[in-house]
Amino acid sequence: MTTNPLAHRPRLVSKRRPRPTARKLNCWDLKKCGRGPGSEPTCPAATDVQADGINGGLNGGRVCWAIAGTLCGGRQQGTYAVKLETCLRCDFCQMVLREEQAEACEGHILPRRRR
Repeated sequence: MTTNPLAHRPRLVSKRRPRPTARKLNCWDLKKCGRGPGSEPTCPAATDVQADGINGGLNGGRVCWAIAGTLCGGRQQGTYAVKLETCLRCDFCQMVLREEQAEACEGHILPRRRR
């Protein structure tokens, strides 16, 4: 009978608890467009439940650049491909990308650049 040499070792259990995620700012909060959930007309970013939770937002509120037909800038926008260039210059989009990059890198030591 062979025994498992690792059977006597205690099982490692992480004692780190997940951090509670605070509600992050959605596009309609920053832009103050009045087209968030429950408003009329409601923007597709506010009603896109498939994007709920992405980047810590409510519905599509933190990925509005990826949702077709958003009501940004006072008019209906086009598809992702059509509006991406404009969206990447948006202050909200840039803010989300910075926040998410910083969060992804949190706790990691980045390698030093070689000179």
